Amino acid sequence: MVKGVPMQGCAGTSIINPAVMANLADYRQEFASAPPFPHVVIDDFLTLNFAQALLGSFPAFERGNAIADSGELGGKSTLDKVRSLGPAYQRLDDAIKSPEFLKAIGDITGIDDLIYDPWYLGGGTHENRNGMALDAHVDFNYHPSERWHRRLNLIVYLNPVWEEGWGGCLELFRDPHVDSRPSRSIDPLFNRCVIFETSEVSWHAFDPICLPPGREELTRRSVALYFYTKDRPTEQTAPRHTTYYVNRQLPEHFAEGRVLSRRDLAEIKHLLEQRDGHIRMLYTENTALREAQDRGLTGHLLYLAKRAYVRYRR
Repeated sequence: MVKGVPMQGCAGTSIINPAVMANLADYRQEFASAPPFPHVVIDDFLTLNFAQALLGSFPAFERGNAIADSGELGGKSTLDKVRSLGPAYQRLDDAIKSPEFLKAIGDITGIDDLIYDPWYLGGGTHENRNGMALDAHVDFNYHPSERWHRRLNLIVYLNPVWEEGWGGCLELFRDPHVDSRPSRSIDPLFNRCVIFETSEVSWHAFDPICLPPGREELTRRSVALYFYTKDRPTEQTAPRHTTYYVNRQLPEHFAEGRVLSRRDLAEIKHLLEQRDGHIRMLYTENTALREAQDRGLTGHLLYLAKRAYVRYRR
């Protein structure tokens, strides 16, 4: 057997720290009452040997999907074919689809009949390099290929060396349209698990990774697991949408009378570049949709109707 990974056949809740299993009711209470939306932070979530085995088998950055829109190697790498990563990740896959594991997560969150995603769409291993960040967003609300409601994100961090002040913190926002600071910031420490409900108000992000000199080679590593249900309470249901991002607000320290430093100017420039990039992306998507519409029969009929209306107005 591989060090830290028992022989195949072990699944279910055997990967979870027994101390966590003994306190599911306490975690459920924390999850239900936590602001700004239901979530829970659980340290030492996995058994230590298993967490170390996941770290030991974590894929090289270049192996994942790390190509940016420019065609060059970017700062983020993801890999969703987890069973290709060896025995530890095969055991993880066996565990999270088991009835025992799904029930344990349901006991923590109060959400029954959870479904795991066998394709890990958007999930799997995530790795981010120095300087990377993620703007506040709510996730897509339906599975891309199934009629399942997205209900939970479960993230396990695999960073054995990470200090406060290095950034990369998971940020939970009440409303990023108006709030420049998150309601809660969570360091991505080794074997720390964060479970949060995905909804139309589950705004989350992570702040820029800012590693000190001599540590720039470190990366922010995690395993992201998403869970679904076939149904959802009507009051929580919204029309199907993709992931919806909101650019960061101007930080509070930019106040009247402040003398801007070189770092301040760089930060403002970065925020403007992000916003401009977001606008360009929306225009590109809008153009693609219009072109697709024009190519179809419906598009042609719409064109004829518009032409008739304009001519009628004259």
